[in-house]
Amino acid sequence: MKYFTLAVCLAVTAAAQSAPTLRLAYTHSGTATEEHFALDSLSQEGPWPGNPARPIDDSNLGKYFFEVRDAQTNRVLYSRGFCSVFGEWETTAEAQSRRRAFRESLRFPMPAAPVQVSLKKRDRQNLFRELWTLRVDPKDPTIDRSALPAHHVWPVLQSGPSATKVDLLLIGDGYTAAEMEKWHADARRLADTLFAVEPFKSHRSDFNIWALDLPAAESGISRPSENVWRRSPLRASYDAFGSERYVLTLDDPLLREAASAAPYDFIEIVANGRKYGGGGIHNLYATVASDNMWTPYVFVHEFGHHFAGLADEYYTSDVAYTSSPERLEPWEPNVTADPKSPKWKDFIPPGTALPTLWPKDEFEAMQKATQERRRQIRAKNLPEKEMEALFRAEQDRVTELLSKAPGVGAFEGANYESKGYYRAQADCIMFTRSQAFCAACRRAIERVVALYTTAQ
Repeated sequence: MKYFTLAVCLAVTAAAQSAPTLRLAYTHSGTATEEHFALDSLSQEGPWPGNPARPIDDSNLGKYFFEVRDAQTNRVLYSRGFCSVFGEWETTAEAQSRRRAFRESLRFPMPAAPVQVSLKKRDRQNLFRELWTLRVDPKDPTIDRSALPAHHVWPVLQSGPSATKVDLLLIGDGYTAAEMEKWHADARRLADTLFAVEPFKSHRSDFNIWALDLPAAESGISRPSENVWRRSPLRASYDAFGSERYVLTLDDPLLREAASAAPYDFIEIVANGRKYGGGGIHNLYATVASDNMWTPYVFVHEFGHHFAGLADEYYTSDVAYTSSPERLEPWEPNVTADPKSPKWKDFIPPGTALPTLWPKDEFEAMQKATQERRRQIRAKNLPEKEMEALFRAEQDRVTELLSKAPGVGAFEGANYESKGYYRAQADCIMFTRSQAFCAACRRAIERVVALYTTAQ
């Protein structure tokens, strides 16, 4: 029996008449101050796994947004907010001095008639402005309708029909054929990890989790800063944008070709290896290294970015992005530039001081020492256990320190900035290697779960 056939049939039994998925691939190019789009290709994939009752995205998440409108009636048929590799790259120093191009994709149900696809981006007031539009005809003879890859896809957790569940696809990168048993164990372990944390724990029955086997010729993925190179199936690699811990793949066609073998709303790439690392881009994918002591934390943290568009709340670690003196209101649901009226103000107890005091100076002094030691460990290429021990000691001290802070408020320090941005609680998985999401993050996650599982 082909596992591909089994997996897809199990996922879409209740929606056997579902339309196919149409993938619109395009090139996104430019610099820090300009961007351009061009059609790459159109491909028909498997049955659309999404919630037919919620085709319109009302979450207000994402740096970008696309709509699919019926060309004759102008009615919106489908929409989603998202972020992209280009959208992250344009905030780096490199984007100030050179032009680059990235291949990206939009996926939506195959329309019955011609549609107009419109791609938009937020302006400085957080309003979406159209950047590119394209007419797509489902009868276009150039749409690739060839057979999908017959990869081994198997259910880690199957809760029901895809149309009423969140479908999460786990793909292992850098696992050889001899390591498939390890990959299967890793996939099951990571699924359990996700559902050990609220609010995912309470919504376990709202998820299907699929795993895709993609054997590699060599074990592991590339680590360019260590001169380690691997031609892994998805080309996932450390050192994205010059950040040694940031794991991304820049090869969207490879990723989408592999993922098309399964039903999915979200993707997690699991990189086979111990070095601390991962990444997450909203409605694109998340990544995590499989074997680090902090893999459970990284997996949940990065999935928070991917799934619910959560911002990083930390600000003391080195990042690839350039800083700006402006403090525009972020679109992300868990950070704000307005401490007097934050997005989560309904959670704040009456009488709470805004901004809310917390042991910020003590925390920053502690972090300064930790980050210096972190850089030394990487510069000397010390064993990974040294970094794990450093993070363990750091988290013990941080947990004790932040336990003294008030509950929900507006705590300065978030979004990679020490000043001018605020988070909802003193501690959160998006701030430190904590074990729990803050109230703002939990609500954002539950809203996305509802988008994929409930009627309007």
